[in-house]
Amino acid sequence: MVVAAFCSATAFACTSAIVSASANPDGRPILWKHRDTSTIDNKVEYVPAKEGSFAYVALFNAADKDLKEAWMGMNEFGFAVMNTASYNIKDDKVSAKNMDKEGVLMTKALQTCKTVDDFRKLLDNYPRPMGVEANFGVIDALGNGAYFETNNHSYQFFDLADAPGGVLVRTNYSHSGRKGEGYGFIREANAECLLEKYVENGSVTPEILTEKLSRTFYHDGYKKDLTLSENHHILDEDFIPRYKSTATIAIEGCAPVQSLDSISPDIVSRQYIMWTGMGYPPVSQIRPVMCAPDGVPYELRGTLPNGHCILGDEAKKIRNEVFDVKSKKGKTFIDISKLYNEHGTGYAQKAIEANKEVYEKAKKLRDGAK
Repeated sequence: MVVAAFCSATAFACTSAIVSASANPDGRPILWKHRDTSTIDNKVEYVPAKEGSFAYVALFNAADKDLKEAWMGMNEFGFAVMNTASYNIKDDKVSAKNMDKEGVLMTKALQTCKTVDDFRKLLDNYPRPMGVEANFGVIDALGNGAYFETNNHSYQFFDLADAPGGVLVRTNYSHSGRKGEGYGFIREANAECLLEKYVENGSVTPEILTEKLSRTFYHDGYKKDLTLSENHHILDEDFIPRYKSTATIAIEGCAPVQSLDSISPDIVSRQYIMWTGMGYPPVSQIRPVMCAPDGVPYELRGTLPNGHCILGDEAKKIRNEVFDVKSKKGKTFIDISKLYNEHGTGYAQKAIEANKEVYEKAKKLRDGAK
């Protein structure tokens, strides 16, 4: 279906990547997710360890008072997980009300998994039907990484070790699924094009993911970058950042260890950083999150009414100003001049400049830690 390449899923989407330690100049694997969802308000919270479960920090929907569904996160032993919805691997008649359980499964993974292989075992033993249709991305402290393209009854494993250049990208279809079905073909091509030179040089950093991919309006279908378009109003279609984009998060792990005996909650709390931009990614402010009781900045937590977070609401307010033009047939347009301009004073440009300092300070603190 050629038309699918130019369509976009409205409820659950996302663009993602897994980066090996060899593709990052600091020698640390990265798990990245640019979240697209109709659940526009999100928060980040730390969940302490309980008997039989590990401590972890994760992204949750704002309304999730009991923190039952994690949509991306990392735990105290260096295991990290995220997902993108898939739309071409469901092969049964399980009803819609029994689907969309990815957040529940990822919560269980954060509570119980230490390694990529542990996640494989979790899927092998998880009750069927699993209630999922997704590409799950995972990394661990051993430097392993993988996508598990998963439906209600089975999964296909894609090892990061086999990836050309040490980088895997997924959007909203599974490579093992039905050909020509699904969504996000253009967004996947966008991400691969924007990453290409960094993959070749082994220089993929969290900043490239959150500050470039999540804030750039390149469209591979047109082979054109519209970030500094002379036409101020551009159609919101098939870019990585979209109206329904609610967060950009890059979990940067530690230099791979030889054995799990070398990893501990203390090491993870000092070496792992979940670089988090909440709300509409082109204007989001990055904050470093650690897996520790005091590791989540106040402005990312669900402290406002209805579980909203401060930075998420701030970014949403700017997003509503940027998307101020609607035209025929209900299509939405972006006023790109409010994000980028020749004077460097657009909302996105100012956010990128401020985030440079955030990255520099946090990396200096981390890399100076013994």
